[in-house]
Amino acid sequence: MKRSFSSSEDGLDTLLVTASRGDASVAGAINVPLQRASTIRFPTYGDLVEARTDPVRNISYGIYGTSTVKAFEEAMAQLEGGYGARAVGTGLAAISAAICSLVRTGDHILVVDSAYGPVRRLCDYLSDAMHVEVTYYSPGAEADVAGLLRENSRAILAESPGSQTMEVQDIRLLCSIAKQRSIPVIVDNTWATPVLFNPISHGADIVIHAATKYICGYSDVILGVVVSTEEYYDVINRYANMMGMYAGPDDCYTALRGLRSMAARLARHDASALSIARWLDEQAQVVKVLHPALPGSAGHALWARDFRGSSGLFSFILDPRYAREDVERFVDGLRLFSIGASWGGFESLVLPAFPYPKRSVSSPLAEGTLIRLHIGLENPEDLQLDLEKGLALLG
Repeated sequence: MKRSFSSSEDGLDTLLVTASRGDASVAGAINVPLQRASTIRFPTYGDLVEARTDPVRNISYGIYGTSTVKAFEEAMAQLEGGYGARAVGTGLAAISAAICSLVRTGDHILVVDSAYGPVRRLCDYLSDAMHVEVTYYSPGAEADVAGLLRENSRAILAESPGSQTMEVQDIRLLCSIAKQRSIPVIVDNTWATPVLFNPISHGADIVIHAATKYICGYSDVILGVVVSTEEYYDVINRYANMMGMYAGPDDCYTALRGLRSMAARLARHDASALSIARWLDEQAQVVKVLHPALPGSAGHALWARDFRGSSGLFSFILDPRYAREDVERFVDGLRLFSIGASWGGFESLVLPAFPYPKRSVSSPLAEGTLIRLHIGLENPEDLQLDLEKGLALLG
């Protein structure tokens, strides 16, 4: 009898270590082996024909995944409580696969106004090229969504917390409203990961991750994944197959390795970020800290109700008296915070952000330049000292 490493009774930390290892390990190896393949050989032509009848579940060609890719997808489905998962090349590809598999010309979708910036470019394209109507709703106003739905509404895209401004949404309420109209809810869960939040358990139908971030954890992989309930699993996979959306086995192997340590890494990100957020909240140069675990931040009560912790990404807003050259002097003066996009790796990052000119219905939480921080795995006292010296440059 083959021994299984994972059980439905295992805790989350255990599942992160054991997920998908039972079926994919070879000769007692702890890690799932890396299988690279383009051509898949079959003993008979009949076996090939049978495999091709269901390319979603069978490996008939490398573009549909190898055993390594399938192991990562299985692990993500287990961790998110979904029926299945599909790995694709980027987080944006995951969002595209989820949305585009559900809509047709003339349909309507709702998108949270605080969504990841490239999502808005995707929605602009869908509106211009496919005549898909897009309505943006304000984060925190989920109760108003019922009045925004139309007869041709086909999906709702949420992101919680929101990009840059960190508003937490009432996913439970949003899904309750959507289910009355049989409209699927897609949730971007990249900030929280399955360690901190599971949208499907709150009623969501589809969950997407930029696995580039905390799942991989080392800033050296670009990867996305879509996890879904059974109702939407086939339609997402068939769309991804048709569009040639796939993930390479090397990236999925690296993501599996990242999963094993993700809970431990997130605990450090969480503790360090919250400590620094509290400190920033006391600084004269800062008018507002946007961190969902801080009382007073947008959606704090919802975060406390639904989330099991927080990650290392948050923002703060500088006093509006500081001009652009002041902000640049602050950012350039930091030693331990690299200036760069993305986040979720072991290093700390800083990035000025200007979200509101791109938004449709939500108002600024405070006047002043927004600074997004990712708190990495460095000593938090060193990071705080670096920020203290940077803020001193502002006067």
